[in-house]
Amino acid sequence: MAFLQSIFHQAPEIALFLSLAIGYWIGKFQFGKFQLGGVAGSLLVAVALSQIGITIDNGIKAVLFALFIYAVGFESGPQFFRSLGRQSIREILMAVVLAISGLLTVIVLSKAFGLDKGLAAGVAAGGLTQSAIIGTASSAIGKLGLAADETQRLQANVAIGYAVTYIFGSFGAIIVCVNILPWFMGRSIRDDAIKAEAALLAGAKLYGPGEAAALPDLVGRLFQVRQAAGRSIAEIEAGAGDGGAVAIERVKRAGTIIGVEPSLQLQTDDIVLVVGRRAGVVALAATIGPELQSSEGMDMVVTTQDVVIANKDYAGHTVAEIIEATKDLRHGVFVLQVKRGGSPLTLLADTRIAAGDVVTIHGLREDLQRIAKQVGTVIVPSDKTDFVFHGLGIVIGLLVGLLVLRIGSIPLTLGSGGGALLAGLVFGWYRSRNMAIGNMPTSASTLLRDLGLAGFVAVVGLQSGQQAVHTIAESGISLFLIGVVVTILPLIITMLFGRYVLRYDNTAIFAGALSGSRSANPAFGEILDKAGNSVPTTPFAITYALANVFLTLLGPLVVAFV
Repeated sequence: MAFLQSIFHQAPEIALFLSLAIGYWIGKFQFGKFQLGGVAGSLLVAVALSQIGITIDNGIKAVLFALFIYAVGFESGPQFFRSLGRQSIREILMAVVLAISGLLTVIVLSKAFGLDKGLAAGVAAGGLTQSAIIGTASSAIGKLGLAADETQRLQANVAIGYAVTYIFGSFGAIIVCVNILPWFMGRSIRDDAIKAEAALLAGAKLYGPGEAAALPDLVGRLFQVRQAAGRSIAEIEAGAGDGGAVAIERVKRAGTIIGVEPSLQLQTDDIVLVVGRRAGVVALAATIGPELQSSEGMDMVVTTQDVVIANKDYAGHTVAEIIEATKDLRHGVFVLQVKRGGSPLTLLADTRIAAGDVVTIHGLREDLQRIAKQVGTVIVPSDKTDFVFHGLGIVIGLLVGLLVLRIGSIPLTLGSGGGALLAGLVFGWYRSRNMAIGNMPTSASTLLRDLGLAGFVAVVGLQSGQQAVHTIAESGISLFLIGVVVTILPLIITMLFGRYVLRYDNTAIFAGALSGSRSANPAFGEILDKAGNSVPTTPFAITYALANVFLTLLGPLVVAFV
């Protein structure tokens, strides 16, 4: 034990990464349908290690959480701002119901078990994992006009109640949001996240790493000219129609590659490479001649590029108008999809293209370069993170978190977490409108989220675990059990309200809203991990912002009513 104390005293970061390693290993074990998960596992291991006695700087926790919450906001910024409006009323009501039910639970239990104002406020802060309640409650206690020693005692009790209940406050929210809610809904978070993502993609198929369509939409095939002899390239391409657009990209005659022109007439035994929509290529097969497996020199390299619409000749026009104006320009170029704010557009004749839309095009590099120069800015794929953009984003977020708005004697602030989340949302939205800046690869964003949240939770366990266990041993387990009820009951009430009154029917979206209404960051991290995409983030971002305000207000209210 002394040896471990010496190691952790010299390098407390070892305890942090040991908590992550063992915690994620424990989190993989599954007991029936229950699985602890890496975040909760890291918290429990950190609490166990904290009993040795570890001092770890509070700034590490702040940095890790800022990275996590900024990355979450950045990923979901475009979707978040699109979702604001009347459709957000459910999230607002969720946050209100949880705050009210949390307040009533604390008041009833405090009166039933004879808790003083300080312990009651501490239980609210820890059981609801809203550290800001400590400040607002302590300030309210200081204004009661009590004797100095009594004021000091009650304010000390706030910290005691918080220490005893905070660990389960984090862990219990994970249990409810990640385990109980899917059981209650009868569907997994992952299944409903995929379903919601499919709806957002407007029917477009999203493939995971290593996945591809067995029947790709765009194909290339070689034919030896027989039936098409005497016909021009333009005639053959026109025969496929717009719905199955094709392009003859290469022609070989008598063993020699010749130039391709729309007016070029094909001759018997010419070999042609036809590239295009599978439906069009298949339709032409019977009208050109027999298909060949290969022919020397006829293979070509195609590529895919994303281009941001910037040219005023295209922005603001309908798809039909653009097709008519670019007949010659788009030869050999195939549009795979168009996205606006990260979501695919359904391309109909009257769909209006806007500046900032991102069009994904496929074809020969020289063809793509030709059209890209006319359309706008090419997005160059990169595995580099734009640290100028994101460093500035985090700085602005942390500065916003320092701002304090006072309503009477009650200070309201977003805090570093709320500020970083807001900055992430705004910078993510801005990036979706200006794709040439602010690059952050998905792998980099995933690392920030996973390391940021799990590391934050582990530091909380290392800092508070010893004090919580010590206080429970001294004060008995009743205060801890009261905290358990304060953690679980408001979540259950809000879950029932969300299901039967607000009619949430998607488990992933529901879980995001529920965790946000309790500002339960560890639970949200586990939800994201289960979902495998960012679907739960938008409801979480809305309820999280509201919860930071509503739950902070509980401090003075608990002091007033207990």
